Amino acid sequence: MSREQILVDVVSLHAAERTPALLDVRWALGDPHGRDHYREGHLPGAVFVDLEAELAGPASPEGGRHPLPDVADLQAAARRWGLREGEPVVVYDNTGGLAAARAWWLLRWAGCGSVRVLDGGFGAWVEAGYPTETGDHEREPGNVTLSPGHLPALTTDDVAAFPGTLLDARVAERYRGEVEPVDRRAGHIPGAHNLPTTGNLGPDGRFLPTDALRERFAPYADTEIGVYCGSGVTAAHELVALAVAGIPATLYPGSWSAWSADPARPAETGERADPGD
Repeated sequence: MSREQILVDVVSLHAAERTPALLDVRWALGDPHGRDHYREGHLPGAVFVDLEAELAGPASPEGGRHPLPDVADLQAAARRWGLREGEPVVVYDNTGGLAAARAWWLLRWAGCGSVRVLDGGFGAWVEAGYPTETGDHEREPGNVTLSPGHLPALTTDDVAAFPGTLLDARVAERYRGEVEPVDRRAGHIPGAHNLPTTGNLGPDGRFLPTDALRERFAPYADTEIGVYCGSGVTAAHELVALAVAGIPATLYPGSWSAWSADPARPAETGERADPGD
């Protein structure tokens, strides 16, 4: 896939002859007010998507804090958002794509062929001086049909026997086990390398140029790659960046929240000595 098939900039979106379905996925750990932020201002025609309720199933020790939703539930939600068969979709947030990437990955996993992330999100749209709307927006019910498994996903057992490279997309302090504000244990999956998702973005909150992303992931490009984070949300951001770089990778949806909930699974703390070993 080309960069243009994964990301769309605000200029191109604003100039598009055919407006895609717009999904506002504002969510951040510790901030439950995504819908309020949406109502205060969003892209014209955008529908709010509740990450906790619509892009994840019920939490469990086995599945983690944000397991994949049942595909029938996801399809019902997508039809509420007004998604129609074959319709292109653009997802965005206001945190550099860290939440919108979950919708990008999940909809592609469920069979949506054209899903892109708005590079720079809501902030870039406002900065460009484009119009916004307030309040709620609803579209006519859609008819999209979804089915699971169009992208691969790793189970906890898969990760335990993973033959390639595991990338931990959390901030370094959580990877090292110095802090753990959410999950049951601190640390990381043994052998995992730490590449925080924030490193995929430039100072302007947009994804780095393609060549810079290729350079970032070059030490791991010749191996099979699995990606995890705390609960399988921001790890999808790493998958966006890897896709832009042209490097295939697989999500571990349960992530650290599922791994650490099983006392039989080992954990490591501290740094990994050589990110290329």
